[in-house]
Amino acid sequence: SLDGDAAAAMRYTECRLERLSDGLLDELTQKTVAFRPNYDGTRSEPVVLPSRLPNLLMNGATGIAVGMATNIPPHNLGELLDACIALVDDPGLESKQLLRFVKGPDFPTGGQILNSKKELQEIYETGQGPIRVRGEWKLEAGPQGGMNIILTSVPFQVNKGNLVARIGEIVADRKLPAVVDVRDESTDEVRVVLELKRASDAELTMSYIYKNTPLQTNFGVNLTCLVPSDNPEVGTPRRIDLKTALRHFLEFRLEVVSRGLAFQLGQINARLHVLEGFERVYDALDEMLRIIRKSDGKVDAAKKLGARFALSEEQTEAILEMKLYRLARLEIFVIQSELKERRTEAARLAQLLRDDKRGERARWGVVRAQFLELKKEVSDKRRTKISGPVEEIAYQEEAFIPDEDAQVIVTRDGWVKRVRELKSLSSTRMREGDAIMVLVSGSLKANVVFFSSFGRAYVIRINGIPASTGYGDPIQKLFKFEDGERVIGAISLDERLPRALRMMAISKKGLGLRFDLKAHSEVSTRSGRRYSKPAPNDAIIGVVPCEERDLVAVVSRKTNGLICKASEVSVLAGPGRGVTVIKLAPGDEVAGFACSDKKIELRFETERGREISLSAKKYEVTSRGGRGRELSKRDTVKALLAGPSVSVLPGMPAPSAEASGDAP
Repeated sequence: SLDGDAAAAMRYTECRLERLSDGLLDELTQKTVAFRPNYDGTRSEPVVLPSRLPNLLMNGATGIAVGMATNIPPHNLGELLDACIALVDDPGLESKQLLRFVKGPDFPTGGQILNSKKELQEIYETGQGPIRVRGEWKLEAGPQGGMNIILTSVPFQVNKGNLVARIGEIVADRKLPAVVDVRDESTDEVRVVLELKRASDAELTMSYIYKNTPLQTNFGVNLTCLVPSDNPEVGTPRRIDLKTALRHFLEFRLEVVSRGLAFQLGQINARLHVLEGFERVYDALDEMLRIIRKSDGKVDAAKKLGARFALSEEQTEAILEMKLYRLARLEIFVIQSELKERRTEAARLAQLLRDDKRGERARWGVVRAQFLELKKEVSDKRRTKISGPVEEIAYQEEAFIPDEDAQVIVTRDGWVKRVRELKSLSSTRMREGDAIMVLVSGSLKANVVFFSSFGRAYVIRINGIPASTGYGDPIQKLFKFEDGERVIGAISLDERLPRALRMMAISKKGLGLRFDLKAHSEVSTRSGRRYSKPAPNDAIIGVVPCEERDLVAVVSRKTNGLICKASEVSVLAGPGRGVTVIKLAPGDEVAGFACSDKKIELRFETERGREISLSAKKYEVTSRGGRGRELSKRDTVKALLAGPSVSVLPGMPAPSAEASGDAP
C-alpha cells in the first residue's frame, strides 16, 4: 500500500494466484527440488521453489540478520529474461555487458533514477551502492487560471500519506510560500495536487520539495544473498554482482530442467512397461481369459498370468484392472500407436539427459526456449525511467522565506518561540515561574545564535523557529542538548543591527574568554559548534557582545566585585577554558557579570535586602585575576537586578516592561 495501510486479518482475505505464479510452481510435482519436513514434521515442503523466473532480482528482497543485511531492488522481468538468454548464448559476458539488457532497477511505483551509467555499472559490479530515486511531476492548468503541480509517482517504499503530510507541514510553516494548498486526489494512480500562486516558479518549487521531502530519496543496494553450498538446505551468505546472481539462477534452472526431464523419462518408462505387457497378452486374449476364469481369485490369476506370459507385477496388475471394452480389436492399434509415441519421446529425453557436452547443450536449449516463452507471455513495460543525472536548479533557501521581521523570545527555563511583534513583555504567555531572558529581533531570513552553558553555539534561521502564541517549544526540540545543558544567551545576526565582532563568556569558576562571532555566523547542525570547553565541574553563565575598549564587571556569590579591562581577557582562536578574570574563595562562584563602556554598572540585591551597585564611578578599574573587593560583609548575592536583554531592529518600537514581573 502506497499509504502504508496494514494488511487485513487472514480471516478477511482470500487470494488467487496470477498467471505469472505458474512460472514459480509448475514443476513442483516433478521432483525437481529437494524437500524437507515442515515446522512440525507432519508434512514435507520444498527447500526452494522450482522457479522459471529470476524471482530474487525480479521482486527484490530486504532483510536484516546478525552482522549482515540485504537490500535488493526489484527489476523488470523482460530485461532479466533478455540478460539470461544472452548469458546462455555467451557465458563469458560480464556484469557491465549485461547492463545492455538490465538497464537498472524497475520499481513498481515508477519514478526516475538519477544515477549515471557509470554509477549503475559500479553498483552492479560491486553489489552495493546508492540508487537515487525521485518521484515524477507535471504541470496542469488550475481552475482559476493558475497552474498546479501534479505529482504522478512517488519513490519506492515511500509512504504517500506521510509525504503529503510533510509537504503540508512545509506549507503550513510558510516555508514554501509559492504553494497555496496541497491535496491528495489519488485513485488507482498517484495524483497529488500542489496549487501554486500565480507567477510562481514551478521548477524552483519542485527543487525545494525534492530537497526537503522524501519525494527524492536513496535506495541502498546490497546484493547479499544465500548462494548454494554442498548442503542443499543451507546457503552461504555472500555479496555478489549481477553476473553471479544470474549465473547462479541459470545453473539452478539447468539442474531443475535436468531433474524434470529425468522425472518425465521415468514416467514414460513406467508407462512403456505397462504398454508392453498389454502388447504381449493381446496376441493371446482367449488364453488370458481362460486363465483368469479358471483362477481362484485376483492373486491366483496374477500369479498364473505372470508365469505364463513372463509379466511383472505392474504389468499383471494393469491387465487385471483393464476394462472389458479394451479387449476390442481396434484397441491393439491404439496401444501400438501409444507405444510408438512413448518410445520416440523416451529416446528424445534420453538424448537430452546424455552426460556429455552435446546433452548439456541440448538442456541449455530447453532452458533458453522456456525463457523465450516466458518473455512472450508475461513480460511488461518498464515503469521506472532511467533519466541519469539531471541539472539541479540552483536555489537559495531565502527565496522561499517571506521578507518579514519577527522577534525571538528565549525564557529563563529554556523555552523559545517566534512572534510577529511584541508590544509588551507582559503580554506574552509564559509558564508559571518563568521569565523572559532574551528578546532579539531580525528578518526571517537572518540567523540567530543561541549560546549554551556547556560552551556550544547553536545557529538557526529565525524562520526555522516555530511561530507560537503560546509558551513556545523547549529549545531541546530544535537542537541536540546534553543532560543539564541550558541556554544562557542569544544574539541576532540581522545586518541592520549593530554588528558585534567579538563575544565575552565567563564561567561560574571565574574564567573568561573572548571569541570571534564570525566563526558562528552560519547555520549549524543540531549539535552546534564549540566556542568554549569549560571544565567538567564548571559552566558558562553568560555570553555578551564585547568591544575592545569595554570594561568587564564581575560579582561573586559572596559579593566580591571586580572591574577590569575587557582587552585583558584573551581572544581564543579555538574553544578553550579561558583565563582567570576573578579569583574566587573556596565554595564561591560567579553570580553575574556585565560588559560595557566606562558607564558600566552591575546592580544586585543581597540576602539581607540591600541593593548594591558595582560601577566604574565608585570602584577603581584593576587588573584581571584579583580577588576583587568585598562589597557587603558576611552577605551573599540573592539576585541581579538587571532586566531581560532586549535587542530590536532600528525603527521597531521596543516592548515595554510594565508589570512584566520579570525575575532577574
